[in-house]
Amino acid sequence: VQLQASGGGEVQAGGSLRVSCAASGDRFGDYAVGWFRQAPGKEREAVGCISSSDGSTYYVDSVKGRFAISRDNAKKTVYLQMADLKPEDTAVYYCASAPGAMATMTSYGVEFQYWGQGTQVTVSS
Repeated sequence: VQLQASGGGEVQAGGSLRVSCAASGDRFGDYAVGWFRQAPGKEREAVGCISSSDGSTYYVDSVKGRFAISRDNAKKTVYLQMADLKPEDTAVYYCASAPGAMATMTSYGVEFQYWGQGTQVTVSS
């Protein structure tokens, strides 16, 4: 499975942005997909994930209620819709995948096997 994140950019605080994660390979629907981010000088951290089985989602507290993850298996794409963005959301955003269902995730994402290139999201105040 190969992944590629795209759609990043610069947005003002309070704005919205949607980033995408496009996958190649077979049986994309059998994979859970997670989103992570890494800000300059900080460790990578989890944002949320979407399961393979029923499309259920999990979010870390800092983005709950502002971010939403969805998937279109026919297009082999997972989306991260971000709203009410804050300057502290500024980071490179990565997607990653792992086979099977996933109800939660670790902060660093050790359970994910495949990682894509990131996309920069910058939120200006």
